[in-house]
Amino acid sequence: MVNNSAGRGKRKGLGMAKAGAKGRKPKMRASAEVAEIFRRLHAIEPEPKGELEHVNAYTLLVAVVLSAQATDAGVNKATRPLFAIADTPEKMLALGEDTVRDYIKTIGLFRNKAKNVILLSQALIERFGGAVPANRDDLVTLPGVGRKTANVVMNMAFGEATFAVDTHVFRVSNRLPLAPGKNPDQVEAGLEKLVPEPYRMHAHHWLILHGRYTCKAQRPECWRCPLTDLCQFEPKSTPPKVKAKAQP
Repeated sequence: MVNNSAGRGKRKGLGMAKAGAKGRKPKMRASAEVAEIFRRLHAIEPEPKGELEHVNAYTLLVAVVLSAQATDAGVNKATRPLFAIADTPEKMLALGEDTVRDYIKTIGLFRNKAKNVILLSQALIERFGGAVPANRDDLVTLPGVGRKTANVVMNMAFGEATFAVDTHVFRVSNRLPLAPGKNPDQVEAGLEKLVPEPYRMHAHHWLILHGRYTCKAQRPECWRCPLTDLCQFEPKSTPPKVKAKAQP
């Protein structure tokens, strides 16, 4: 998940939401509008996939933990060689913290993340027989695992219709607005109530991709957005001007 800092997402997302609403409370979305938003996103990408590379539930869990305040591309670059030799808690624990740290040193906060990877691997072995638990209550007891990480793992590894709110989901939900909130928990609760059944499984992936590639933090590309007529964000951005080539 790219740039998963809830704090950073909170600051940027709310700033854009206020700018779009111009201080007015956003209107509640009709159920038909919510369905139309996801119908369009589904039409563009019927089967959205997370961009973090993994080979099983354990490597997915580790990758999501490492992705906080890091790009998916950066995490994938570091984890490809790591997961090639350590794709289970037992193998990761055998490597040790120093070796794990060397593999992930290009990722932000790598020292603390290496420590958490070793601690969560140890916890999985001691408390869950080396298996990744398939419920949120157990997942969030693991070192370095918060609610968002648990939701990602439950969705991608175990097929649960959860709503992982990263900075992209937070921003898009406030800008449209879809499920506005002052923090990720409020946005998650709003999505839980609003997203219709046919779209629940992939909803957070559609919002992540939309925020990452279209509804960007600094300059949303409104001119090519498939949701622009349903979006209350103002002012809408315009296409960048193309400089005319000088005549020879």
